[in-house]
Amino acid sequence: MRSLLRLLPLLLLLLLPGRSQAAGVEIVRVFTGWRDAASFQRVSEYFDGRENTGGIIPLRSQPARRAGFYWLVRLKNTDLPLAGAKFELQIITPASPEPRTFTFPTDIPAGSPVYQLGLTGADWPDAKIRPVAWQLRLLAAGGKTLIAKESFLWEMPEK
Repeated sequence: MRSLLRLLPLLLLLLLPGRSQAAGVEIVRVFTGWRDAASFQRVSEYFDGRENTGGIIPLRSQPARRAGFYWLVRLKNTDLPLAGAKFELQIITPASPEPRTFTFPTDIPAGSPVYQLGLTGADWPDAKIRPVAWQLRLLAAGGKTLIAKESFLWEMPEK
């Protein structure tokens, strides 16, 4: 009986779920909307020609184009930085019920980084179009889903 009591703490530790690499990462909020190219320009850009992001990390499907439909994503990472991560964005548009997938490779720093994930250029040519549904996942370097967020219409209700 005593040997069983000595092993009990070890057995309990084995039964606890393992801590994932991104246990401290969460999506705080996501806002979506169209942004014109001019909305990204700041006064400093006129002097040095470089985009001033104000600390927000822009990731665009076509980096040379700024106008497009964006997902403003605020993360909270209380864990270590995540190297080699990527956002995977799946969208359904009014033009097709089949989801289109876009990936945005990035490193996730510790803290509260904010990202502008943009479908730009030919990937989202019209300011009047809105996505029907979307799903955003943050993937670890190995492809494992760390966190996910989706729009209300992403999942079909059970019948």
